[in-house]
Amino acid sequence: MELYGYWRSSASYRARIALNYKQIDYHYIPVHLIKEGGQQHKQAYRQLNPNGLVPTLVDGKVILHQSLAIMEYLEDTHPQPSLLPGNAQQRGAIRALALDIASELQPLINLRVQQYLSQQLEVSDNAKQAWLQHWFKQSFQAFERNLEEVAGVYCVGDQFSMADVCLVPQVYSAQRFGIALDDYPIMMGIYQRLLELPFVAAAHPSKQPDAEV
Repeated sequence: MELYGYWRSSASYRARIALNYKQIDYHYIPVHLIKEGGQQHKQAYRQLNPNGLVPTLVDGKVILHQSLAIMEYLEDTHPQPSLLPGNAQQRGAIRALALDIASELQPLINLRVQQYLSQQLEVSDNAKQAWLQHWFKQSFQAFERNLEEVAGVYCVGDQFSMADVCLVPQVYSAQRFGIALDDYPIMMGIYQRLLELPFVAAAHPSKQPDAEV
């Protein structure tokens, strides 16, 4: 397998955690999102992923984009250990929490949105920070309330899942942007436990070959 990604991309981070968790060997190919005007916009990469986003997973003739779709594919092709453990209710909760982050929060605060705010709309740095603060706070408040109903050691009960895969990169991102996280004790407790897992630690952005100081 090949994974095209960027060290600090939340979605790439998710894919790395999932691959590590399932103990799948893969070749990592960096796609720098800023250098050269963004390598994701180059024709060669656009032919692979017309969206011009990361990550992209290549498994033989299979080419997949979108981190959640990649995780579902890995779940189908490598069922154990499972990213969707438990009964139907638990799996529903896992998917819902994963989507809360990957489909609701992350698209509002990702690089291309921030670049559009700054470059096209000429939003000030302070206004852009207010934008980030708003969406992180709204999303994490709801996430914390949902965790009150379903959390155990991890996001849903005591088994690692797709929801945990999504949580780790988003908290990392929040910390990068200076978001206050003291109001989310359940979420942060889970996050700290997740960081201690070897397959999560190995996926950390700082440990990637394209990581920058």
